[in-house]
Amino acid sequence: MKTKIAALLLCLGAGSAGAAERVYHTTDATCDGWPRAPIGMAKGFCAGIVVAPPEDFNTRTIRLPRVILPLPGGKDFLVTDTGKWNAAGGALFRITAERGKSTVITPLLTDLYMPHAMSYGPDGKIGGKVYVNEQGRVFRFDPLAADPKSTIETVIADAPDTRTRYNFHPLSSFIFDTNNDMLLSVGAPSDQCLKDGKPDGTSFCAQSEGDYMAAGIRRYAYLGDGKWSPTFTVMARGLRNSVAMVRHSSGTLMQAENSEDFSAADSPFEELNVLRQGAHYGWPYCYDMTGINPAWADAHVMDCNGPAYTQPVRLLPPHGAPLSMLYYNGAMFPQLRGKLLIALHGYRPAGARIAAFTVDRRGIPLVTTNAQYDMYATPSGDETASLPYPGPASEPLLLTPGWNNVDGVHPRGSPVGMTVAQDGAIWVAENNNGTILRIARDKP
Repeated sequence: MKTKIAALLLCLGAGSAGAAERVYHTTDATCDGWPRAPIGMAKGFCAGIVVAPPEDFNTRTIRLPRVILPLPGGKDFLVTDTGKWNAAGGALFRITAERGKSTVITPLLTDLYMPHAMSYGPDGKIGGKVYVNEQGRVFRFDPLAADPKSTIETVIADAPDTRTRYNFHPLSSFIFDTNNDMLLSVGAPSDQCLKDGKPDGTSFCAQSEGDYMAAGIRRYAYLGDGKWSPTFTVMARGLRNSVAMVRHSSGTLMQAENSEDFSAADSPFEELNVLRQGAHYGWPYCYDMTGINPAWADAHVMDCNGPAYTQPVRLLPPHGAPLSMLYYNGAMFPQLRGKLLIALHGYRPAGARIAAFTVDRRGIPLVTTNAQYDMYATPSGDETASLPYPGPASEPLLLTPGWNNVDGVHPRGSPVGMTVAQDGAIWVAENNNGTILRIARDKP
């Protein structure tokens, strides 16, 4: 068995999962009234295509959709579109989608700089002002106003901005704590905090623990009356990339970590962390449960077996790249009620999936004894192999078990944002494919 696993991993390698396809080759089949995406779905589920852009990237209206949010009424949704990487040209669109009718895409805000996260206010109620982050700021606006652009108000004016400071990831995200504080992620600018192949820093990583404090979570205190402190404190450190964050109804704050990008297909594992004030989650010194990053081993910055390192509560598939999470609260799928849904965006063999985890009363996935994860067995094709986790993990229901690239059939999945619609359907934004999908009960 070990020989077979080793051979599989060697075959897959670092860049095995290419993406030849960029369009879904549909037939006359439908999914709850929408053109059916020809991908492998869990029993009882199907995926319909709401927005299917042309293969030519330059002719697309929506180019790189990231996060999706429902508007009141059930047929309208907001979508952030980064447009370009590290450049202006981002936008925020309203999508109006009804069965049997052409989907209408309306630009509401343009000339944004890499917009990504989007949310209603601290109470989460649909229909209020919408909060959006782009490089340099978090703002809010009224999407239902006659002139949405005229309603923009800057809420946080010093969000991470690679145009002025190099040392963070160009995309960030935010959620609201139970006391209405805004928690804003600041991603690391590099994979392992290296400069010219050597540690960037002597006694610590300069990128994460230097003066700008990247690779962590900022806390902006709520001041009342819809205002937040203009300055921040550091809530948590040692988190390479925290675009996936969610708050459970119990108050638990969950973060899904995009770990280092080692060349091996099975290491390191992504992490699911419970965010706690003042905790350090190990980047770039530690990975998995007790792993020591070889690049930083000689520096002896952190004991990866000691209390200074806050271990993940669960491991996620290696290189899965979790980019969004939500707790399902819709009516369409009773079997998903209360489960934690995670979009795994990664281009490596364990990515391109949406997973649904059963959780405890705190919102943490239940441990599965001898848990295994699935990875695609070949660069093109939906055949999978199961491999073991080296630490505490949970085996989910995979909603999209067959979403690898299949030449002539469908592209590799690239799920980013998810949201639950008024009817309980799950809407998904795919950035690489420029597609908006709707997961529903399996019927024509």
